[in-house]
Amino acid sequence: MKVAIVHYWLLNPRGGEKVVEALCELYPQADIFTHVYEPEVFQNSVISQHSVKESFISRLPFAKRFYQNYLPFMPLALEQFDLSSYDLIISSESGPAKGIIPAPGQPHICYCHSPMRYAWDMYHEYRSRCGWFKRLLMVPLLHYIRRWDQLSSMSVSHFIANSEFVSGRIKSFYHRESDVIHPPVDFDAFQPSYSAPEDYYLLLGQLVPYKKADLAVRAFNQSGRNLKVVGEGEQFEELKKLASDNVEILGRKPFDEIKYLLANCKALIFPGVEDFGIVPLEAMASGRPVIAFKKGGALETVKEGISGVFFEYQTENSLNNAVQLFEECSDDFKSSDIREYVEIFSKENFKKKISSFVRDIETR
Repeated sequence: MKVAIVHYWLLNPRGGEKVVEALCELYPQADIFTHVYEPEVFQNSVISQHSVKESFISRLPFAKRFYQNYLPFMPLALEQFDLSSYDLIISSESGPAKGIIPAPGQPHICYCHSPMRYAWDMYHEYRSRCGWFKRLLMVPLLHYIRRWDQLSSMSVSHFIANSEFVSGRIKSFYHRESDVIHPPVDFDAFQPSYSAPEDYYLLLGQLVPYKKADLAVRAFNQSGRNLKVVGEGEQFEELKKLASDNVEILGRKPFDEIKYLLANCKALIFPGVEDFGIVPLEAMASGRPVIAFKKGGALETVKEGISGVFFEYQTENSLNNAVQLFEECSDDFKSSDIREYVEIFSKENFKKKISSFVRDIETR
């Protein structure tokens, strides 16, 4: 088949981009369409072996740095892509990606990581953090984006959600049913150490408010236990000021160092509500358990007593109580058991499920 893969932007190798990489492996002749692309970031990725075509957003001033400021133009940009010659379109959605115009009868599968959070369930939270001028602009802009987002969902012939949690949000916002196929983890890239863990916990990911890194820092400030925070984002400087001596805010780290930190930590701390969450699976692939907030995608990946423990409330006391509980039973968590459990989320399983899904829609 001649396949087109549409992704919102290709600037950082995060969870959504790992899905695109798996799709590229599944469809080695596919063409990729995106708003903005940074080739240097993906020079060692299978993505670099494909034809990548950018929308006119990439030609706007400072697009690679301020791409999110061009959100109002992205629906128009998507509609300029002519994909009528393709046998199959797969859009990878959590920013504007699904709004292409398919030909009549042309199959368009949307793999939805999340309906746009800032337009829907987290709209009021994002708006409350903005200055007065940006808040003033957000009201009409995101009203328009929500209407476009719902309308563009009608051009999708089949939705795939990355979790049951996201499937429920697709139903709420788009009034569409969806199948669930969990995103892939590249297990070959991670290995357990099988030696005693070092004396630190790890938090890994973007340092943005909804991921609740500040909650983890405050909790570990109180407990005095060692925490390493790896990542970058708008909260980086705030967290450095907040952290006590036992909490290290390390910023961005190379992949080899991240693998070492994952394999040798006591446990990964996962305090936010994620649509799915690749990082906990990478920790489990490294043989380490996860201490996660009991909501969202973590409920579908963390198996209590086998690969981690949960805390009930997003408070410092609730997180610290979970850490204390974990320390009392930490010997019960075996790296080999954790690794074996999490292999159900492998890249090979993901590709098999996508292939099966595409075959099914061809025969309907």
